[in-house]
Parts: sequence; C-alpha cells; structure tokens
Amino acid sequence: MKKIEHIGIAVKNLEDSNNLFAKLFGKLHYKIETVASEGVNTSFFQVGENKIELLEATSNESTIAKFIAKKGEGVHHIAFAVDDILSEIERLKKEGFTVLDESPKNGADNKLVTFLHPKSSNGVLIELCQEIKE
Repeated sequence: MKKIEHIGIAVKNLEDSNNLFAKLFGKLHYKIETVASEGVNTSFFQVGENKIELLEATSNESTIAKFIAKKGEGVHHIAFAVDDILSEIERLKKEGFTVLDESPKNGADNKLVTFLHPKSSNGVLIELCQEIKE
C-alpha cells in the first residue's frame, strides 16, 4: 500500500455537510459525483496530500443509509492507494483478510475499488483504490 488515499465520512445531507466541511477546511469541495452502483452521492475535499470523501445515500437500501441508521453519521472507511489492486486482493486473502469484492469495481474519483470486511480488520472498513489508467 502506498498511502492513505482518502477517509470516507457518511453524512445525512451532502449539501449541509459540504458547507460544514468547507468552513472546517477553509475551502470548497473540488468534486461531486454519483456512484449509482453503490447508491451514493460523493463529494471530495483535498486536505494536504489526502482527501476526505463525504458519502450521502441516494436510497434507503444503500450501504450508507444502513450505516447511518445503525451508527449515525461519521467515519465510514479508510481508503488506501495501491498500484495493483488484483495482487493486493490475493496477498490480503492469503494473510487471512476477508475481501468483500474479489473483482474490483468502478468507484468514485476514477478508481477501481474493493473493500475488506471490518470483522477482519479490527472493526474498520478498509477500501483499496487503484487509479484507472486511460
């Protein structure tokens, strides 16, 4: 793993949260994107070398909606940048981690993504991200 790519924060209202975090960081978000396959709207803030991703559910069936119903708003996941997501998936499976998506899928911000089950990582949902090269 190369670095922390972003920290994902589940929010009830993206517009309100964008305003709150803009005040906190002293600058506006740089991107809003919908990831239909995950049922979320996302917003990204650049903070130094890292990013903060705000996630708002687009339906009550979304993972984010279920997360907020169970735990409330807050940190949802930590994402790590990797060079080769397929080899990282295989390496982590061999190390005993439970991979939720063995075939990476398209995520926000031009990334291939997969997640590790929180039960295999001390209760923290881990996302692996690989830049999609065009």
